[in-house]
Order: sequence, then C-alpha cells, then structure tokens
Amino acid sequence: MFEAAELGQKVKRADFEAREHELHAALLDAQRKAQVADIPVLIIVSGVEGAGKGDVVRLLHRWMDARGLETQAFWDETDEERMRPRFWRFWRGLPPRGRIGILFGSWYTQPILDRAMKRIPEDSFDRELERIRHFEDMLVDDGALIIKLWFHLTQKEQYKRLEREARGKSGSVSPLTRRFSKRYERFRKISERALRKTDIGHAPWHVIEATNARYRDLRVGEILIDRLNARIGSPAPSSGRVTTPSPALTKVGAAGVLSSVPLDAALSQNRYRRTLREYQTALYALAWQARQRRINTVAVFEGWDAAGKGGAIRRVTQAMDARLYRVISVAAPTDEEKSHPYLWRFWRHVPRAGYVTIYDRSWYGRVLVERVEGFASAPEWQRAYNEINSFEEQLTEHGTVVLKFWLHISPEEQLQRFEERQRVAWKRHKLTDEDWRNREKWGDYDRAVSDMVARTSTERAPWTLVAANDKRHARVQVIKTFCERLERALR
Repeated sequence: MFEAAELGQKVKRADFEAREHELHAALLDAQRKAQVADIPVLIIVSGVEGAGKGDVVRLLHRWMDARGLETQAFWDETDEERMRPRFWRFWRGLPPRGRIGILFGSWYTQPILDRAMKRIPEDSFDRELERIRHFEDMLVDDGALIIKLWFHLTQKEQYKRLEREARGKSGSVSPLTRRFSKRYERFRKISERALRKTDIGHAPWHVIEATNARYRDLRVGEILIDRLNARIGSPAPSSGRVTTPSPALTKVGAAGVLSSVPLDAALSQNRYRRTLREYQTALYALAWQARQRRINTVAVFEGWDAAGKGGAIRRVTQAMDARLYRVISVAAPTDEEKSHPYLWRFWRHVPRAGYVTIYDRSWYGRVLVERVEGFASAPEWQRAYNEINSFEEQLTEHGTVVLKFWLHISPEEQLQRFEERQRVAWKRHKLTDEDWRNREKWGDYDRAVSDMVARTSTERAPWTLVAANDKRHARVQVIKTFCERLERALR
C-alpha cells in the first residue's frame, strides 16, 4: 500500500509558488461553503514520525480561515482521560456542524503503537480497528466528512530526518529516533494492516509521499479541495450499513416483554421502610468502596410518564454521599447538542473513575420518543441500536457498572396518577399536554420498548424491568438491584 508513496515525487519551488495562491483561494471558498451547508469536517493527520505532520497542520491554518478550524492534539492521555473509556477524549474533540476539526494524532495512534510495541495481540488490534470502523460509520451516517491523510517516508529518509532533528536540539540521536528506526518495518507492516482494514469508500485513506515538502503540501491541498467540493451540494453520504425493520413493527398486537412484568407486586408500609433502610445503608458503603476501587457507575432510568422515576432516583441518591454522584436530567437537545452526533451529549457526562452518573431519561430517547413521534428517521433510529450497544460496551470494557431500569405501570395506573396530579396543586406542574398525547400512543410505545429491550439488553448491560404499579415495591427493587450490581463489580 505504501509503494506508491515511494516514487521520489518532487515539486520545484517556482511551480509550488505558482499553484499555492490558487489552492489557497479554492480552500477558503470550499471552507465557507461547507460552513454554510453545516457539514462537520474531520481531517485526520497521521503517518510516520518525521514526515512533517506539524508543518502540514500549520500550513492548513495559513491556507484556511483559522476561525473555522479546531485543532486537537491527542498525545499522552491525561489523568482525567484515563479515568474514562478511550473514545471519551475523541468524542469531546468532535467539531460541531459547519466547522473543521484537524486531529493531530487520532483514534488510530494508540492501537498501532500498542501493536507495534507488542502490548496487544493481533486479534485485539483487529477488534480495535473494527471499533474504529464502526465509529467512523456512525459519524458519516450523521453527515460528517472524514478526510484521512497518511504521510509516508522511506526508512532511510525517516532516519535521516529524525537524526538531523535530534542533533539540532541536543547534539545526539534521541531514544525516540532509535526506537522508531529500529522498528520501522514492524510499524510499516502494522500501519499498512490498519489502513487496509479501515480504507472504506465513505472514509478512504490518502497516502501521501512526504519526502519533498512542496509535493506533500500541494497534495494535501488538492485532496482537501476535491473531497470538500465533492461533498458540498451532494446528498449526505451513507456508510452503507444494513438496517433491518424492527420486529415490533412487523408484529403489531403481539405480546411484548412488558407483558411478563408482575404488576401486582407490592410491599406493605412497614416492610418497605425496613427494607429500604437496609438497602440504603448498604448502598452508602458500596458507593464509597467503589470510589476507593475507582469503579464508576452509569445508571439509566426510563419508563412510562408518571411511573415514578423521580421517586426512585431520590431513594438512590439519598443513600449516597452527594460528592459521589451527578443526576443528568435529559430534555430536548440544545442547539450545541444538535450540532454534534446524537451520542455526544451523553458521552460528555460519562463519570470519571469512582463516581456515579444517573441519567433521568437517556440515549434511549432515540429508539423511544424520537422513533414513535417521528423526530428521528427510520434509518436513524434503526441504526441507533448498534450505536447504543457499542457505547455501552465501551463503558463496560472500561470497568463501568451500567444499570438500566424501565419502570413499568399499567395504563389504568397511569390514568389514576394523571388524575391525581390534576387534583393536587403541588403536583400539577408534573402533568403536561405532552403526557396526555403520549398516552394516546401507548401501543406504539409498548412495541418500541419491547424492541429496545430485545436489542439492547446484553450480558454486561442488561435491562431491569421494574414493576412500578406499587411505588414502594419499585423503589426497593431499584435500590436492591443497584446494591447487587455494585457488590458483583467489587467482587
């Protein structure tokens, strides 16, 4: 794959200067059009050490309007980043729609380095590349333009450059020079595997010969102009991932998973107080143990309107030190959130090691309310199941405890609670016209919930279906499950 970048291509200074002005103007024009079209652009700058990647990034800031650029340098992980799944740092660095993000180092760097240094086996490397492909598929499906640049040097040229750089700074060849030059062939082989497995039509790699700086820079400008102009004014591309219709939609009227929830389950007042106190005491200790062991927890609360999510969350938070948790109440997305991929606003709140984030409503809104109300297109909510599973898989692989609760009540119980909210003055604010509209679509939501549970209840992140007709029973079931899952993680 790299042979085509070892041809000794050169550009004379006069030729470069003659074309640079044209490239500069064309890039500015394409940048403005992409901004008007609200296209998020990702430029990944990768390649061998010594190929001049930093020079290219500086040149792009000179050729384009720097006000529309966001450059992220992903070097050594910070303590904050190590406390979260690996992709957390990349999600935070995604540019909003209409802006260009230049990634100096990216999600490719660490897997290639780990494999080259024999810190991970080949199957782990391939799994990581598959995750990268899935991530890029998701970004493309969301409308992003991904331009991946790989700058190549021969072994001889690389060593010559690194040696010259090292001698200019310290008078001797640095350990970095020796490390990369000794492992050049291994890095080349592993990098080529990475590029081949992630070189896909909607996010191809562009391998650029970097021996001659003028040739390298012109190629970068030409590639960016071609890719930007091809995307501007064209329909948003698709990754081509196959999405299948929801089984729930093809079996209207069939009994779903919610029909198995024992809604007659109940607790007496005395037993409720005794049991709740017991589990709250246990949760207080478990939360601190998890803090000491640096185990973080994500808890998701979904359920019918008036099912008691707020009350259940309060019983959980009452049992924990307020310094250990955050409650994120999810409502309609803000303008900032809408300018990023769907999961961005949830990734940003992933807790650091040892802490708890509780989501009152969550990323499952895409396959529930957005699906039923038509806020998301069929392809969007159908591919969301895989995107959500990948998100939760990354959380659990990092060691995060993921709890997911669906609080289930009957239509009759919901009606009683709605009517009570109308009667009681201090509860009226909880009832809205939207709640009544949602109630009219009970069957549609029931099918959406059944589909959601079937497709996203995994071994590491299972759904807990909570019988919530009796609030006391629901609260105890939630906090008991919380304790059991934390105990299991601590063991």
